[in-house]
Amino acid sequence: MSPVITIKDVAREAGCGIATVSRVLNKSGAASAETRERVLDAATRLGFSFNELGRSLQSQRTRTIGCLVPSLVNPVFAEAVQDLQKEALGAGFQVLLACSNYDPALEADALRMLLAKRVDGIVLTLSSSAGNPALEHLRGQGLPLCMLYNSPVEGVPSAYVDNRRAAAQVAAEFARLGHRRVAFLALRFGASDRSHERYEGFRDGCLAAGLEAPELIEVDEAIRFEDVKLAQRLKGPGALTGVFASNDYLALSVIGALHDLGLSVPGDVSVVGFDGIDMGLAIRPRLATVVTDAREMGRSAAQTLIGMIDAQGAATDQPQNSQKSPQKTPSPELPGMAFSFRRAESLGPARGGGTDDGQAATSPPS
Repeated sequence: MSPVITIKDVAREAGCGIATVSRVLNKSGAASAETRERVLDAATRLGFSFNELGRSLQSQRTRTIGCLVPSLVNPVFAEAVQDLQKEALGAGFQVLLACSNYDPALEADALRMLLAKRVDGIVLTLSSSAGNPALEHLRGQGLPLCMLYNSPVEGVPSAYVDNRRAAAQVAAEFARLGHRRVAFLALRFGASDRSHERYEGFRDGCLAAGLEAPELIEVDEAIRFEDVKLAQRLKGPGALTGVFASNDYLALSVIGALHDLGLSVPGDVSVVGFDGIDMGLAIRPRLATVVTDAREMGRSAAQTLIGMIDAQGAATDQPQNSQKSPQKTPSPELPGMAFSFRRAESLGPARGGGTDDGQAATSPPS
């Protein structure tokens, strides 16, 4: 029986490292024309077949990226994943997708599954990034990681928006229109550090603008106003005049529920969301919201992770007789991504007052 030719044999024959052979044969990274010719010539002479199974067994890399998000029901995650996958496929990587449903236990299980599949790196949105044991375990494995939407932690980059600063702008918009009593509405508040950051930024912005501290109202599932205390705060003396929902998907549910209660938006209650999903412009009244670019965040996360994977491969790409040990690749730092506030018809003057006409306009990017 003929001996099995491995990628190590090709690297030895071509006089270069295994990672270089992988990049050339995968067409996934930079290599000089001379190096590319040497690798292809060596592979041809040795009769090396670089199939998917061999790629996994011979190079110890699977050309696979893991992706963990809370849900695909919320369009903002679906849009991010769509462009993340497009970017990954263009670089020669497949994507394994998992959803945690905002459950830390499911989150940990999903990450264990992705590790078992031997992914080359993971893009992940966690319930909370600070002190997360699953994240600490992944960091201990030396696996390239990039977070999506979570604020970055030391050693792990993230494609994210400054939630506190964005939410403080929402408070300023409510104050501009004469609102004094507002609420922050969150879905599964305890399971999302993004909701915590948005509430904290909104609270600080309200206090800085002279408003009362916003009420915090948490719901676990779909809005059912007969079951939650928000319904009791929308009528009568001292009623709320504005609601800031932790995301657009939730804000759209609020607008529907207010309609069922016989309340008008924004005549009785103004509603603001966060994310800028397309559906917010398709409804009437159109949704005022913090606009972020989910697709760009997905692309940025994929590009960052693939860069880390390639850099890690290059660190181990030493000639066969080299005595140097591969160096740990430093994690890049990504700046917070741009956002803007979209003024639209769901945000108007408070009942009985206001200082602006509430017409739709787009604020400059922050």
